[in-house]
Amino acid sequence: MQGLHLTADLYQCRCDAAWLTDARQLGDWCVQAVRGVGLDAVNQLFHTFPRTDQGAGGVTAAVLLAESHVCLHTWPEQRAVTVDVYVCNFGEDHSAKARSLMDALVHRFQPEWTEQRSLDRGDGET
Repeated sequence: MQGLHLTADLYQCRCDAAWLTDARQLGDWCVQAVRGVGLDAVNQLFHTFPRTDQGAGGVTAAVLLAESHVCLHTWPEQRAVTVDVYVCNFGEDHSAKARSLMDALVHRFQPEWTEQRSLDRGDGET
């Protein structure tokens, strides 16, 4: 097995608040972004958490890919988002598509700063 796992922690996101609280809006956009970079969405689940004393509830958005998955979690009270993009590189290298998708996701939220990591997965043997 081979793959690429990208993560990003986004802080002080300057996007419209609905991107942090509206599961349908965020989920629909995520599926379009996945398709836009040439990956294949095979299923999805989007959930808005209930309001708390701290304000609107956040969102978990998961898109299952033929190539693996994309997952986001939002914390509107902190204007923060965590993002995971993982692609298997079985059959072909999807790394460039994964990086393009991560770039689009980061841009969507307009964070003041990010912490991003990249992990090559697997032993390199096919």
